[in-house]
Amino acid sequence: MRWSDFLQTWDGHETENRFSRVIIIGLLVICVITSLAAWRTERSIILVPPSLTQEVEVTRSQASSEFKESWGLFLAELLGNTTPANADFLKTAVEPLLAPDIYRSVLDAMSDQIKAIKMDRVAISFTPRHVDYEAETNKVFVSGELKSQGPSSKPDVKLRTYEFIIAIKNYRPRLEYIDVYPDSPRTLARLQATQGQPHEAKP
Repeated sequence: MRWSDFLQTWDGHETENRFSRVIIIGLLVICVITSLAAWRTERSIILVPPSLTQEVEVTRSQASSEFKESWGLFLAELLGNTTPANADFLKTAVEPLLAPDIYRSVLDAMSDQIKAIKMDRVAISFTPRHVDYEAETNKVFVSGELKSQGPSSKPDVKLRTYEFIIAIKNYRPRLEYIDVYPDSPRTLARLQATQGQPHEAKP
């Protein structure tokens, strides 16, 4: 008996119905699995920040190194270019980015610095020279020249490095660590090289 003739019989209809049920159940299972996978997969957002010439990728809890470098450069230029006129604004701009663990200590340090800048009427400007991201420590290093000048003094130019750890929470950057020092970037490679050097004998 040919297959087309078999499908015309009652048994053929029953067989076709059973086969259709299996296919429908299989499609339902595939739809459920696909929906669960799509629901659990983090959404990626592609951005092109003004300070970069290439795309950066951001998910709910991760971001590309270019994104973190861009934010590190922004923060370094924000904190490093301070005058008595904009000092209060800097505190307001940085406050929403701070992680709870460093919130109080950073704001207290900024308040002390703002008082000193206003009292001495000092203008500070920062010119970045290098921006580096260290994947092992998740740190962004922004180094350059910091120039400070009072109303009746000559400019004082020093090396300055801003060191940040920038995490991503719900697609937004969060500053979890900050350090500022008058030195070259204290990268992991540099620290290991320094520790590996033999100490000179003291006279």
